[in-house]
Amino acid sequence: MSDDKPIPIDLVPYAEMLGGGREFLRAWAKDNGPASYFINPRALGADPAMFGIALVDAARHAAAAWGKALGRPEAEMLDRIWEGMAAERDAPTNDLPLPIAVARKDD
Repeated sequence: MSDDKPIPIDLVPYAEMLGGGREFLRAWAKDNGPASYFINPRALGADPAMFGIALVDAARHAAAAWGKALGRPEAEMLDRIWEGMAAERDAPTNDLPLPIAVARKDD
């Protein structure tokens, strides 16, 4: 899969829902490798706590998606997500990859 180009998620069907919104995160995962993240903090404002709120919201949405995809209870999927987050907080799997991308002033 290393030769594959990133496949974007089609957001066209959600254009109305996204109207007026600003992208603050893109993420890619490699098979058996690290994930890469591109974050625009300006889209969320000056307080980094907003990113924490967004991550919790994302975890809840992810639990719903996994539950639907696997036919399992959403609560069970959310528990697994929290377990993964706790494990990563306690023992990070790797250092942050460099370089760190910073949003342009006009973003």
